[in-house]
Amino acid sequence: MTLSMPTEAKEARTTLPPCPSSPNCVSSQAADSDHFIAPFKIKVKPEAAFAALKKALSEQSRTVITESTDTALHAEATSLIFRFVDDVDAILDAEAAVIQVRSASRVGYSDFGVNRRRVEALRAAMQQAGAIE
Repeated sequence: MTLSMPTEAKEARTTLPPCPSSPNCVSSQAADSDHFIAPFKIKVKPEAAFAALKKALSEQSRTVITESTDTALHAEATSLIFRFVDDVDAILDAEAAVIQVRSASRVGYSDFGVNRRRVEALRAAMQQAGAIE
């Protein structure tokens, strides 16, 4: 009799969910210019940059990190008035020295640029912290 143990390890995510065709999503892995936003180029140790991202996210109003590993995270940002929830995903690519990032609305068609501004606010906070270019 042999005892078999599950050998399936939770694999590290390397890709972000794709953006829908609607204009309410931005992603550093998007192929089209409407949805594309530049990834965060790391200037410090990758772990320190990812920690800076977590700190910047936790300091954004109505934003909660719901899942987090050493190389990936998921956060939810809730709008003030209508309580819409947007998803924020990030993946640390230490080899390429970048953090891939995505922000997308769960419902609706247009977000009036909210997701792009959110990612740019994160970029500014991380630049101010000296973590990214």
